[in-house]
Order: sequence, then structure tokens, then C-alpha cells
Amino acid sequence: MTDVSLKQHQVTTSLGEISIAETGEGPVLVMLHGGGPGASGVANYHQNLPALSRRFRVLLPDQPGFGGSYRPTEADLEDRSVTTIAVDALFQALDALGVERFHLLGNSLGGAAAIAMAQTRPDSVAGLVLMAPGGGWLPFGPTPTEGQKEMFRYYNGGGPSPRKMAAFIRTMVFDHRQFGDDVVQARYEASLDESHVAFYHRYNASFARRHGMDPLWRDLDRIKAPTLLLWGRDDRTITLDGAQLMLRQISDVQLHVFGNCGHWVQLERQQEFERLVADFLGALT
Repeated sequence: MTDVSLKQHQVTTSLGEISIAETGEGPVLVMLHGGGPGASGVANYHQNLPALSRRFRVLLPDQPGFGGSYRPTEADLEDRSVTTIAVDALFQALDALGVERFHLLGNSLGGAAAIAMAQTRPDSVAGLVLMAPGGGWLPFGPTPTEGQKEMFRYYNGGGPSPRKMAAFIRTMVFDHRQFGDDVVQARYEASLDESHVAFYHRYNASFARRHGMDPLWRDLDRIKAPTLLLWGRDDRTITLDGAQLMLRQISDVQLHVFGNCGHWVQLERQQEFERLVADFLGALT
């Protein structure tokens, strides 16, 4: 999946095991993936590793419920939100690896975890990059959004299929023609793990019961880290219009908007994404 060499960690926490891939040297950059079916740290960011690993020690955790990490139970999700669970598990995993201060990047569901981590331990996060993050965003249009509906639909109504994965990808990007059948098939196959499917049903039920993501926007002023917001103007999952609150409430913040770009900035605008991230975080080191 990637040309760089990856070291795999399976880190034991009090919640369960967290899988973390590692590559590169330099200041630590933790990259948190989004919450789509079949997502994982390496799957979502593998194309960016050759560039970023030249500047950073990149850590790619699989969030609870995804990839090689443990699956939260129904009782877990009754007790706490998936974001609260992720923050607890991820900090325990980073502590076990001896990582005390780091740069943090998150997209969508991973963006929500990144916001919550920066709020929980503000002095641990040196620099923060958020790509259309959940939780810190308040939509002006109707919800659930088009992309959120496709995520809910994927495992329901007969279960997953390559056709439904293609429909999901179309809502994540501006121009789906750049992603061929091989991408659809690979992501579809990654979504078929039975334990992940079962978790996703529990996660969707919890999401509905809690009326969406945690309202992290209420405490955006707790973020101390210099913050870069990256957003696709044409994002149909977490829409650009909701970014205004983040611009007002985060003290040290800047926003870069990409035209003709959807929810997956790291794929659709790969080179610009890598340059902006490396320059922004590199200047903080």
C-alpha cells in the first residue's frame, strides 16, 4: 500500500489494544483517520507518507473500532461517546510509547478526536491540523448531510457492496473519476471484517442516540496549539459553512480552502496538503 517502511506497534491499554503504524524520523506527527467504512490510519494516509516521513516521525493509530484496534462494546458506547473512548485510548497508547508532546492531525471523526485531545491536554499538542473535523463544526444547512447519510446507509439495507462503496466514495470527493475500480474494491474489501461491521452498527446506534458528535465547539477556546484548518469548498459531509465558529473561537488559527475538493483533502489535493502541513508544522518545531 505504501513505498515507505512501516513499524507496527500493538499497544495494550486499559480499554483494549491499539494498533499504531510508524515511519520516519523527526518531531512526532500523530495522524488520525476518519470514520468511513473500512477506514484505518494507513489506508487513509498511505499516499502522504513518502513526503511527510522525510520531515516527521509519523504515527498512524487505528482508532477504537477500526483497523487492527479493539472494538468498543455496546456497554462502552452506552457509557461514553466514541470520541471520549478514542481520546482515552489514544493518550494511553502514546504514553506507553513515551510520546509526551506531538503535532496532531485529524480528518472528520479523527478531527473530532484531535480537537478533544487538544482540549484535554492542551500542553501536549505542539501544532494542530484539522481537516473538516467533526464536533467543532456547526452546520448551517440540513443534517444529516449527504455524506453522513451514505455512511449510515452503507452497512444497512442489505449490507455492503462494491456499488454502495462507489456511492460512498462519490460523496467524499469532488471528482470521483480520479478513483478507479481498484480503489473502490480495496476499500470495499477492507470494510468486510465482521467485527468492524458489528462495531459500525453499534457506533451508528450510539451516534443516533447521542444526536451526533460530541459538542466540542463549546470548548474550542481551550485549544492552545497553533491550528491550521484545511477544508474542501465542495465537502458534502462536513460542510465549509460550519467552519466559522472554529475561526472565531480558536485563538491562533488559519484556514486554507481548496476549490473543486471534497472531504478527502489529503487525496484530492495531495501535494498541496503535504506542503501546507509540512510548512505549517515545520515552522513550529
